[in-house]
Amino acid sequence: MRRIVVVGGGNAALCAAIAACEQGSEVVLLESAPFEARGGNSRFAGGGFRTRYGGPEDLLSLMPDLSESEIERSEFGTYDREQYYEDLCRLSQYRTDPALAHMVAEQSLPTLQWMRGKGVRFLPLYRRQSHEIDGKQRFWGGLTVEAVGGGAGLVDALNQIAKRLKVAVSYSCRATNLKMHRSERTVVGVVAAGESIDADAVVLACGGFESNSAWRARYLGSNWDLARVRGTRYNIGDGIRMALDVGAMPHGHWSGCHAVAWDLNAPDYGDLSVGDSFQKHSYPLGIMVNADGRRFVDEGKDFRNYTYASYGAAILGQKGHFAWQVFDAKTTPLLRDEYRVPQVTKVSSSSLEGLARQMSDVDANGFLDTVRRFNESVRTDADFNPSIKDGRCANDGIVAKSNWANPISTPPFEAYGVTCGITFTFGGLHIDENARVLNVSESPVGNLYAAGEIVGGLYYHNYPGGSGLTSGAVLGRIAGTSAALGL
Repeated sequence: MRRIVVVGGGNAALCAAIAACEQGSEVVLLESAPFEARGGNSRFAGGGFRTRYGGPEDLLSLMPDLSESEIERSEFGTYDREQYYEDLCRLSQYRTDPALAHMVAEQSLPTLQWMRGKGVRFLPLYRRQSHEIDGKQRFWGGLTVEAVGGGAGLVDALNQIAKRLKVAVSYSCRATNLKMHRSERTVVGVVAAGESIDADAVVLACGGFESNSAWRARYLGSNWDLARVRGTRYNIGDGIRMALDVGAMPHGHWSGCHAVAWDLNAPDYGDLSVGDSFQKHSYPLGIMVNADGRRFVDEGKDFRNYTYASYGAAILGQKGHFAWQVFDAKTTPLLRDEYRVPQVTKVSSSSLEGLARQMSDVDANGFLDTVRRFNESVRTDADFNPSIKDGRCANDGIVAKSNWANPISTPPFEAYGVTCGITFTFGGLHIDENARVLNVSESPVGNLYAAGEIVGGLYYHNYPGGSGLTSGAVLGRIAGTSAALGL
């Protein structure tokens, strides 16, 4: 029986552990966080999984409890592997590793079906990825599925499966070094919490370096050490460092990351009691202004899940590293649930002048001028439809808004303060089709595998929403299987 050590505790690590057990291996999982903080970034995720599907029949294989009435009143559309692959290519400015992108797109549905068969439950993403139009819930942006209970529910479900399979989990057990066979230059174990642990293979699935402020400043650039961290405080690049120390090749977009609009007064790291509700992702329905009161991004450039992961960087680049999202009474009923949590930085007023006075550190005159010019430029001959790219545009003379433009004119008005929240980093390790870590000669490092956010080369510049959990599960399953079979 092969002994596999998995380093990490989130979605990718747990999928790797489960897959290795499925092949008859003894599995030890090392989680650097204590039990109460287990789960890595997955615990803080919304739980959305981007998967290819041909229609309701594929979705029923993931969500067999869908009723006929739910199917009848829902317009799910389709999302095939070619669309998935093209989205990964388009949003990475065609830099994505083609082999990785094809693997994630192709294996997305089979992997979610495998998870469902193990006991992970899914449901439609009604509240975040659909709008009711003409009596139907119309999904948009290629994302329709989420894990029951969000990220926390996903982690709990995977841990229950791992427990049934007798995966041995050690908490507060930080891995610091890989053990190498001197003559063969293959991995033979890890050093964790000061103890030496032997293994036939090691899977690194312990995230990127987003929680390491020094590495953020070094690799992402100026002021990235000031960004808030959306998730776990334990992803400090340990796995990447250990692999590089034994000759692994760095790969991917090391100066890039997934970063979003995050509540202005959120804590430095994720808060499990709030989860992902510090995010503020309804900006396509309004406008977003900086300290000068000026718009600085096209809020309607694309569907939210194709822009949100890059707009955090845009906010960080503004004076004071903050922005305000502004809505009026026409669109506030459409705001996502995270705008209604108690822990929110919000001001409201019956007048734009009153709103401007309450938006901390914003030039009131600049803001009022921006709104006036924006309102005057809204194209009212196109109907507003948030479930499609409706072409209802506006241009305040600084930045155009391509879709979903409405005059900010109907009181009461609301504004929400946001800053940058980093989710994960894009740079990492180079792997092959068996999730084996490659060295600088592009040959496998013996007995070393990787999965999840530690893998580089899939994302550059941007990210299609829901593909992170999916890629973690796909690569985790492959890494665990390969490690167990000695591929």
